[in-house]
Amino acid sequence: MTTEDVVVDVSQDWVLACDVQQRFMHGPGWNTGSVDLSGRCRQVRALGGDCYHFMALTDDRLALVVGDASGKGLAAALMMASVQSSIRTAALFTGNDLGALLKTVNLQAYAWSLTNRYATLFYGVFDRATRTLRYVNAGHNPPVVLRDDGSVHWLQPSGAPVGMFPDSTYQESALQLNPGDLVITYTDGVIEAANPSGEEWGVQGLLNATAAWEPHCPEGAEGLVQVIFNSMDDFSRGCQTDDATLAVLRVV
Repeated sequence: MTTEDVVVDVSQDWVLACDVQQRFMHGPGWNTGSVDLSGRCRQVRALGGDCYHFMALTDDRLALVVGDASGKGLAAALMMASVQSSIRTAALFTGNDLGALLKTVNLQAYAWSLTNRYATLFYGVFDRATRTLRYVNAGHNPPVVLRDDGSVHWLQPSGAPVGMFPDSTYQESALQLNPGDLVITYTDGVIEAANPSGEEWGVQGLLNATAAWEPHCPEGAEGLVQVIFNSMDDFSRGCQTDDATLAVLRVV
């Protein structure tokens, strides 16, 4: 095998790895009738450590996962892929106990991750029958719930990032949602987007962009994701220095 053949093989493997990572994440526009879901993950490199995922569960429930592995590139992508795989497996054996699920994922992540490697993670389960959101936040940026009545609620962390400490525990919380309510999850690459002067867009930029969105637009949650990314890019002049991920759940 020549050097040129090796380069071609590596290039093909890289393309395959990128494709596999994208398949872990559902594309935008999943409207189930009772909930409108959309997300976007835009990496700085071809592979990155951000992820979002919508996963159908039993009993008419949906899981919303958003994560951010430390670092960038291939190493971060591999860790996040392992975390996503652990979540899928743990969901089969831990039932409705979200704290136990995250504890299992954390133990697995700690066992095989390198030193100083970890991932922040938000795991929520939306029950479409009762419109209840149960969730655990493992050191992740607090998702924001924007009520149809104008009130704002933040889903604060209830435990450390997965893979950081072997004995971490996680407290489950619950929130009743109503038609018109929005749940916006994001990674730090969104709120830390900076303009040429070094000023960060921040959570206020995120809230301002959401306020400019028309809830009754035909694109729904997908339209909101586009509006937020457009506003973020306008602020940062299109300069992206970190992976940026959004996942939106809108109760219909």
